[in-house]
Amino acid sequence: MSYERRLSHYLDLLTVLFLKEMKVRYKSTTLGYLWSVLHPLAFAFVFFIAFKVVMRVQMEDYGLFLITGLFPWQWFANSVGLSPLIFLSNASIIKKIRFPTNILPLTTVLQDMVHFVLSLPVIVGFMLFYGKSPGIAWLYGIPILLAAQVLLTYGIALIISSLNLFFRDLERLTGIALTLLFYFTPVVYSETMIPEKYRYLVYLNPVAPLMISWRNLLLNGGLDPRLAAACVVHGLLFFAAGTAVYNKLSWKFGEAV
Repeated sequence: MSYERRLSHYLDLLTVLFLKEMKVRYKSTTLGYLWSVLHPLAFAFVFFIAFKVVMRVQMEDYGLFLITGLFPWQWFANSVGLSPLIFLSNASIIKKIRFPTNILPLTTVLQDMVHFVLSLPVIVGFMLFYGKSPGIAWLYGIPILLAAQVLLTYGIALIISSLNLFFRDLERLTGIALTLLFYFTPVVYSETMIPEKYRYLVYLNPVAPLMISWRNLLLNGGLDPRLAAACVVHGLLFFAAGTAVYNKLSWKFGEAV
């Protein structure tokens, strides 16, 4: 089969699986897409009460600050949180049909990406409420960060979904790791609030530059080239690592699921 035919086959399969997962996710739900918006808004409300009202954090437009961090975080957390069960929940397909199974985690990541993109008008609405408006940098910044987050999230999801077939405790460890990572990532607080002598530790977290870049872009209309480059590099590294783990283990998937 030629490269063009394989690519066309891969894209067709990706489309079919994407549409199937969308139908499954929203089957028998009344609010549908609104759940993906209400979830981060609910968390934003809780953190706003806790930090702004109770603890009286001195930060301008803190409500908007929370929203611009929690929406991209939700995409990452949802995709990675579901990753341990991706291959297990598709065991019947994997056993019966021969196809590139690495497309399954990609389907989940792209599905959550679509939800994030569809939530951008909600963010714009809050920006207008706070007297702000989208910047010209959105035209090139959003595609760059979308690509970087797809690579990073897909790489991590591919590693976890592959390893979880052989180490089932990874499912619970992933939930714990995501909770810890949330608080070690500047999502509900600014990286400038960290003492300068410890601030470099934040950037050892591969998710941190991505969340900071999203907030700077959405909130301030700017994109730091160095942070954007770090996002892309982290994405490529995790994509390569995920592909390597998958290639090493995928031949055993039929027996493990």
